[in-house]
Amino acid sequence: MATLIKTTQDGRRVEVIGLAVTLDGRPESMDVTDIITHPRKLQIMHAAPEATHVAGRIALTREEAEKAKAALLENQAQVAANPRYAAARFQAAINSRAWQEGIE
Repeated sequence: MATLIKTTQDGRRVEVIGLAVTLDGRPESMDVTDIITHPRKLQIMHAAPEATHVAGRIALTREEAEKAKAALLENQAQVAANPRYAAARFQAAINSRAWQEGIE
């Protein structure tokens, strides 16, 4: 369930693995956000002018964001359809809430 989104300038792989966008295999974000609604929109646009979306600290173009969103939705559907992954779904929900509240 790994989908390559891009390779960063320094050679790290940005992939969707399971329910998260990862950077070099480490979870970075569980969703992709449009920078228009991001609180640090101006800083992101200055650092990565081609970016239209972000996943955690990762700037994404529109095409990369669409690919990441599609992979996340596909993986979520697979997980939701399999009762063996009920514990993983609960843990993902707990992690998502913790990340939103700034708890790491």
